[in-house]
Amino acid sequence: MKRQSATPPKKRGPPATGKGEPILVRLQPAQLAALDAWIARQDAQLSRPEAIRRLLEQLAVSQPIKSRTQKARSTAFDLASTQLDSLLDRSAPDEERQRRKRRLLKGPKEFRDMRDAVRSRSKSKIRSG
Repeated sequence: MKRQSATPPKKRGPPATGKGEPILVRLQPAQLAALDAWIARQDAQLSRPEAIRRLLEQLAVSQPIKSRTQKARSTAFDLASTQLDSLLDRSAPDEERQRRKRRLLKGPKEFRDMRDAVRSRSKSKIRSG
């Protein structure tokens, strides 16, 4: 009788953690070709799922969300204000031009909400750190 091993054979791929959510990603031929080209340029042979995971890690590291400093915000505001002065209708009354300029500088409500959310996150990091 042949002796059986107590250890199961190894499986391919990263070890199962039981965590994470599997997803299906549909790629167009051009996207798939770009992914395969990226994989070919890497030192190690990667599977497509592993390549996508590594690209996501690089994206997260390369573009952290950070708040601008007060000086940078002030400079951006001044530049936008100067540019708007040259673009606004000079035939409109001064009060109307100022109202339009204020509305454009504030931006849409959706953008203001996003800015507020980023600022509150950065302030909470500063307080907790």
